[in-house]
Amino acid sequence: MRQINFVIIFIFCLALALFALENTQPGTINVVPEVQVQAPISVELLLASGIGAVLAWLYSIWTHWQRLLVSGQQVRQKNVQIKELESKVQQYQAEVQSLKLALPPVNDSLAKEAQAITQ
Repeated sequence: MRQINFVIIFIFCLALALFALENTQPGTINVVPEVQVQAPISVELLLASGIGAVLAWLYSIWTHWQRLLVSGQQVRQKNVQIKELESKVQQYQAEVQSLKLALPPVNDSLAKEAQAITQ
C-alpha cells in the first residue's frame, strides 16, 4: 500500500512541477475585497496545494484522535466488564466449594450400586 501511495504522490508532484514550468504568467489573488496579491500561476497553485495538504493532514489527525478517544472508552468499558465477570467467577467458585463441603462424602459401595442399577 505504501508503494501505491508513493506512486500516486510522485505522479501528482511531477504533474504539478510540469504545470509550474509551463505557467509562469502572473495571476491575481483576491485575499479580501481590498487586498490583492500578484504571483505566478504556478506559485499560486503550489500555495493552494500546500494549504490543502496541511488541511487534509490536520483533518486526518483530528479523526485519528476521535477514534482513539472512542476506542479508549470501549477499552475502559471492557475492562470494567471483565472485572465484574472475574468477581462473579470467584463468587461461583466459592459457592461450589461451599456446596462440596456441605455434601456428605460419597461411599464407594453406594456409588457402585447406583452405577449397577443405572446399567
